Amino acid sequence: MNRILLFIVVLLVPVTIVISGEKETKQVLASKEVYNLEWQLNENSETEIEQDEKPSEVLVSNNANKSEAFYVGLDDYIIGVVAGEMPASFNMEALKAQAVAARTYALYKMQNIPGYVLATSVNDQVYLSEEEMQNRWGNNYEYYYNRIKEAVLSTKDEVITYDGDIIISYYFAISNGYTDDGKTVFNDNKDYLVSVPSVWDKNYPDAYISKATLSKGNFCNSLNISCDSITISNVIRGENNYVREITINGEAFTGREVFNKLGLKSTDFEITSDGDAVFITTYGFGHSVGMSQYGAEGMANEGYNYQDILKHYYKGTEIEKI
Repeated sequence: MNRILLFIVVLLVPVTIVISGEKETKQVLASKEVYNLEWQLNENSETEIEQDEKPSEVLVSNNANKSEAFYVGLDDYIIGVVAGEMPASFNMEALKAQAVAARTYALYKMQNIPGYVLATSVNDQVYLSEEEMQNRWGNNYEYYYNRIKEAVLSTKDEVITYDGDIIISYYFAISNGYTDDGKTVFNDNKDYLVSVPSVWDKNYPDAYISKATLSKGNFCNSLNISCDSITISNVIRGENNYVREITINGEAFTGREVFNKLGLKSTDFEITSDGDAVFITTYGFGHSVGMSQYGAEGMANEGYNYQDILKHYYKGTEIEKI
């Protein structure tokens, strides 16, 4: 039987958690008495558990610095992430793929970082509470909530593995027609995070192509370069067309540097200028590693199931139940 390392924190009924420095203080309510518990999380807090012993909760925080955190049931958390990360109108098989990818990401973090607190933002995975879902969907709340709940519960306890281990399941909105490899983008040299074709993305031009106009001053200030004129040279692209290197006004940058400094949607970009205006066209949206969400939608609409989708974007992986 496969075994999966998870980090166990024994808890009663949680009320509040306040994280400060290296210690976490948790208040719990039991038999009408309140106890204050303190513990230090470290490398020795690992416990090997059987496959049928599954985590039922995750620790999440709405704060950027994760100074306050609270527990959410695992299934409820995945429902909130799918609601926050993928359009609820997407094909059911795409929603299932997103549910498994989101669950895998959360459990990878829990497995590899003791006491990990998941941000409810893009710093980890966007998570919506039921109130936020109601505000987003209005009168369609019940319909969309039930669709996402079906996607989550029909894939309950399923995760993506590589050689028996839970993977880090990066995903993003839409590619330029190819995903990128983890080594180039995140310096994460995983065999399953390699560039693959994602031809379905080009079927969604409104999401696939973006155009932006910057003033010459803002453009140069963001890159910290001289600004007499705009000169683009020495553009080096990967086989998947993402920019690897580029020279702007005599200064050399990586594609990732330009992406980050200018807040671009993709590292597949084109830059032109006219007078005081700089025009930037990007292809794709996101870091480009792992599963393309619009690619998943395109595959699902062509009849692929969620397992087909996940195995396409995460090479050499399997779908297993924890």
